[in-house]
Amino acid sequence: MNILIVLLGIVLLVLLITWGKVNAFLAFLVVSLLTGLLLGIPFQTVTTSVYKGIGDTLGPLAIVIVLGAMLGKLVAESGAAQQIATVMMTAFGEKYIQWALMVTGFIIGIPLFYNVGFVLMVPLIFSVVYKYKLPAVYIGIPMLASLSVTHGFLPPHPSPTALVNQFHANMGLTLVYGILVAIPAIIVAGPLFARRLRNIVSSPLEGLVAASLPDDRLPGRTNSFLSSLLPVILLMLSTLLPLIIPAKGAWGAMIGFFGDSGIILLLSISIATFTLGIRTGMTMKRIMNGYADAVKDIAMILLIIAGAGALKQVFLDSGVSSQIATALHSWPVHPLVLGWLIAAIIRVCLGSATVAGLTAAGIILPLMARSHVNPNLMVLSVGAGSLMFSHVNDAGFWLFKEYFNLSIRDTLRSWSIMETIVALVGLIGVLLLNLLV
Repeated sequence: MNILIVLLGIVLLVLLITWGKVNAFLAFLVVSLLTGLLLGIPFQTVTTSVYKGIGDTLGPLAIVIVLGAMLGKLVAESGAAQQIATVMMTAFGEKYIQWALMVTGFIIGIPLFYNVGFVLMVPLIFSVVYKYKLPAVYIGIPMLASLSVTHGFLPPHPSPTALVNQFHANMGLTLVYGILVAIPAIIVAGPLFARRLRNIVSSPLEGLVAASLPDDRLPGRTNSFLSSLLPVILLMLSTLLPLIIPAKGAWGAMIGFFGDSGIILLLSISIATFTLGIRTGMTMKRIMNGYADAVKDIAMILLIIAGAGALKQVFLDSGVSSQIATALHSWPVHPLVLGWLIAAIIRVCLGSATVAGLTAAGIILPLMARSHVNPNLMVLSVGAGSLMFSHVNDAGFWLFKEYFNLSIRDTLRSWSIMETIVALVGLIGVLLLNLLV
């Protein structure tokens, strides 16, 4: 009976968000309270479960996600993203223009949140389209596949960062594994798949062509790359150094402190404030205003993550998590596939990759301890599933359709299929890694 209540709660969540157009955070709160009461949590303690879930979830994440948003804002406003794109275009040349855009999207997509990266990079795509007289969808899909993969797979993006926390995974190791899985997913869903899209007619508006900063106002090449990728470099170092230096003693404690993801992001944003901000002529006031705007941009994402944490805690406190774990443990399906499948189903129903990943985590979490599955790989599996088949209930679908001026049919056979390929190749990559680690 309790498992049926959980299923009804998930259905209610889907209906509130899709049919009722209720804000996702409010929907999570309502469903958490109703589900908790129906599962037998007393009136006087159900709110305690909700508060605990919100606090435990946001506590370790708020610093990472907020600082990541600030860094992304600075990378965009300083011109570092434009400099990286220019270097990539020059290095690859016209013949390999798709690969240039794909690599650019991957590098820029690590510090930039998806919506920011999309709005920033689409005008660049259109600039290339008009300059070289190439089909817009054929050129654009590789870069957008890169942005999508970094959004779903790699910290410090909100969903994978939250999943790392929920599954008690290692941030640095998840990032390393995520890059290994991301590369084939991007190549297959990007340049290889895009070959089939040459015949799609798209007439993007010329007004969306990028308004670039003059070259003399851009930060240097080395500065742009190192400042943008510093969190990735430091996270990788924090993963590798403990393998070389013993964990005991002062050195081990220091590595542990500076290897914390929050400290890494704080160091990165502090350095970037000087290298991409003050050093390039930006005033401190302008930099800080940009940081404030960045926090406004991701405030709702933080609340959605908090709401998902509340629902997860209700499942745990009611005891239904153990029942779900027992039921799922008997299924003849690998836990990594099961996590991917649950996230994929919720994604298709809801449209939001973030909500899909975090809701799936609350369901699959109790199975983790029993199955002894690698938590880093579970983060990637759920992340891949959360990108499955974007369609008309996903904001990204409409962004792509309207910016590229496409029909629903052409959007489905380009954007939606690209997202599906990313999800499937991601799962295959995770399963192959599971055989090796």
